[in-house]
Amino acid sequence: MVRWFDESRLDDETALGEADSVLRSLAESGARVRREAHDAATATSEAIARNQDISRPRAVIAAGPDSRLLRAVLEPWCPVPFVAWPGPALPGWAGSLDLVVMLAPEGSDTGSASAVAEGVRRGCQVVVACPPTSMVAEHAAGRYTTVLPTVTGDQLATAVVMLEYLDRVGLGPTTDAEQVAVALDEVASACSPHRDLAVNPAKMLAIGLAETSPLVWGGSVLAARAARRVAESIRRATGRSALAGDAEHLLPVIEATRRHDVFDDPFSEGGAEVRPVLLILDDGAEEPVVREQRGRLKAAAESRGVRVETVTTDATSEVARYASLLLSGRYAAEYLQVGITDD
Repeated sequence: MVRWFDESRLDDETALGEADSVLRSLAESGARVRREAHDAATATSEAIARNQDISRPRAVIAAGPDSRLLRAVLEPWCPVPFVAWPGPALPGWAGSLDLVVMLAPEGSDTGSASAVAEGVRRGCQVVVACPPTSMVAEHAAGRYTTVLPTVTGDQLATAVVMLEYLDRVGLGPTTDAEQVAVALDEVASACSPHRDLAVNPAKMLAIGLAETSPLVWGGSVLAARAARRVAESIRRATGRSALAGDAEHLLPVIEATRRHDVFDDPFSEGGAEVRPVLLILDDGAEEPVVREQRGRLKAAAESRGVRVETVTTDATSEVARYASLLLSGRYAAEYLQVGITDD
C-alpha cells in the first residue's frame, strides 16, 4: 500500500468532514482565549488587590511541564531572576521570598500537584492557572496561594491568563488577551476549510510541505518554540520526520542535501527522493543575529535547491505573534493529514 498526497482532497467536503472535529477546535482557539480571560478576570483582580502590599519577589519560578512557554515569554522581560523548573519538585533554594507560577490546563498532572504542594509547604507565594476543582487546585490550597480558574484545557489560553496577571503585577511584558484572540481569529478566518486552496495559506502550505521532510525554523525565542510545536504537529499528522532547531542544527542537514537535478526521474526504482523543505516562521524579529541566521539558512537552501516556505504574521504583540504562527502551522499540519490517501 502506497501513501501519497492528493491536494484535491483539501477542497473535498467529504474529506474535510472527516477532520471536522480537529478543524473546529482550531477555529475556536480565539474563543477559548476570550473565555478563559473573562472567567479569570475576577480572581486576577482580587489577587492583585490582596497582594498589593507584598514586595516584589526575589525570583520567579515557573513550575510544571508547561513552564517552558512561560520561560520563552518571560526570560527577556522579567525584572527579577527567573527560572523554569518543569520537574515534579522545586529548586532547593525556593522559599518564602519567591513566587511560584504554574500552568496546569488539565489540572490532573501528579507532578504539577507535587510541585505546587511543595511551594505551599515552603511558604512561597503561589499562583496557579488551573481548573478550580482539579487535583492541582486541591494541592495548591494555602494562605499565599491564588488559583486563576480555567476550564478549557487549552495551554495557550491558560498561559494568556497567567501572563495577564504577571503583566499587571509588573513581572512580565504587556499581554492583552483580546489581541491574542483577534490574531487567532484572523488565522482561523484565512485558513478556514471553507476557503478554496487558491486563497487559503494553510492549504497552500500543506501542498508545499507534502512529500518532503520539513525543517522548521523560528528566529526569536517564541518563534523557535512555535517551530518546535509545528514540527511536532507535522510528525503526528504525517508520520514523517519534521525537524525543528536552531540554525546551527538545520544548516548541516541542508548542506548535506544532494543538489536538485531537474532531470531526475521521479518514477525510477525506489521512487522520488524525499527532499527537505525549509519552513521559516517569521514573527518580524529583526535583531542582527536573527537576520544573520535567516540569511545563512536561505543561502544554503538556495545553493542546494531546497525550497523555502515562509509563514508571517501581522499580530501586534509577542504572544499574539506566537499564537498566530502556531495556529497557522497547526492548520497546515491538519490539511497535510487530510490530503494523505492510501492507494
